[in-house]
Amino acid sequence: MPKQDVIIKDTHRGLWYEDGVLTRLLEAGRYEIPRERDWLGRRKRKVEVVLVDVRERELTIKGQEILTADKVAIRVSIIVQFRVTDPRAAIHQVEQFEDRLYSDVQLAARRSLASMTLEEILTNRNQLSEDILRDVKEIAARYGVAILRADVKDLVFPGNLQEIMNKVLAAERLSQALLVEARTKAQTQQIDAQARAEMRKIDAEAQAAAARLEAQVEAEAQQLRSEADVRALRESKDAAAALAASPALLRLRELEALKELGRSANARIYIGFDKHQTAPDGES
Repeated sequence: MPKQDVIIKDTHRGLWYEDGVLTRLLEAGRYEIPRERDWLGRRKRKVEVVLVDVRERELTIKGQEILTADKVAIRVSIIVQFRVTDPRAAIHQVEQFEDRLYSDVQLAARRSLASMTLEEILTNRNQLSEDILRDVKEIAARYGVAILRADVKDLVFPGNLQEIMNKVLAAERLSQALLVEARTKAQTQQIDAQARAEMRKIDAEAQAAAARLEAQVEAEAQQLRSEADVRALRESKDAAAALAASPALLRLRELEALKELGRSANARIYIGFDKHQTAPDGES
C-alpha cells in the first residue's frame, strides 16, 4: 500500500492516533502517514488523523419560547460566537462539542431571561450576554471551547403584546420629544431671563455712571460759578476802592448812569431837597 500524506491548514489542528490512541497534536503542515503493513506484509500500527476546525464560528439558538419573570411569553433567538481552543478536549470530553455548547447556552439563556422582566429584557439586552458568558464560559472551557460573545438576535412577542409594545414605544418617543421641547423652552427662557437681567444690570450701571458724571459736571460748574462770583466780588471791591480813591472817577460814573437813564422815556429821577429849606413868601 502506498504511503499517504495529510496536509493541515492554519485553520485546523490535527489529532494523531495510533491504533486508536491519541499520541500527539499536529499543528499546520504536511505529515506522512505510514503504511499499515511493512514490506514483508506484516501488520503495523494503524495511524489516523482527525482534523479539528479552530476558526471563530457562530451558533444560533433558534426560537426559544421563554416565560419572563412577569409572566410574558416571548420567543427569542440567540447568536453565539465561539472557537475551539483545545482540540484534544473538544473531541475527547464530549461526544459533539457543538451540540453540547448549544444545550449549555440554551439553558443559560432560559435561566437569564426567566429572571428578567420584559422591560429589563428590552432595555438591557447586554444582561443576557453577561449572564451567558458568566454561566457557560467555565463549563465550555472544560471541553475546549471559548465563548467570545452571546447576543439576542431576534425577539418576538405575542400579537396583542406586539401592538401594545408599539404603542408604548410610540408614547415613549412622544414623551421624549416633549421632554426635549420642554427642556429647550426652559433653557431659552433661562437665557432670556439672564439676558434681561444682564441688560438691567448694564442699564443700572450706565445710569449710575451718568449720575456720577452729571454730579461731577455740576460740581465743576458750581466750582466755576463760585470762582466767578469771587472774581466779581474782587473786581467790585477793587472798583469801589478805586472810586473811593478818586472822586472825579465817581462823578464820571454818576454822569454815565444819568446819561443811560435819560435814554429811557419811563425813567424817573428823584432829587432830594432839604426839608428845612425856607418856604416862599406867604407860606408858613
